[in-house]
Amino acid sequence: MTDIDWDELRAAATAAKELAYVPYSRFKVGAAALVSDGRIVSGCNIENASYGVTLCAECSLVSDLFMSGGGKLVAFVCVDGQGATLMPCGRCRQLLYEHAIPGMLLETVSGIRTIDEVLPDAFGPRDLEEAAR
Repeated sequence: MTDIDWDELRAAATAAKELAYVPYSRFKVGAAALVSDGRIVSGCNIENASYGVTLCAECSLVSDLFMSGGGKLVAFVCVDGQGATLMPCGRCRQLLYEHAIPGMLLETVSGIRTIDEVLPDAFGPRDLEEAAR
């Protein structure tokens, strides 16, 4: 899938951020991704008074992925409250890697990158499969 409609993904991420629950930081985040079957999944951040259990937008996006039928992520966008592109944190890059096709594309603050570029030498399911042999 090389024909990514980045404007459509950005619009879905922007719509998702409006649903964010951010009473503490007031920092809305929305995320959207294209799935291998053509669906778009999205998520927003959901804060908690116990900050450690706050859910990032990427977490709710992966939940939406599985709740709507599974699949693999092909392309990803994340935006802040003003609609500016955000780079996923390291934890969220790992989460995305787990559910991405090889070479998934991300819109980043420095342009379109692959998941392997933003998380080089990543540890993932293939490592666990090899260890089990």
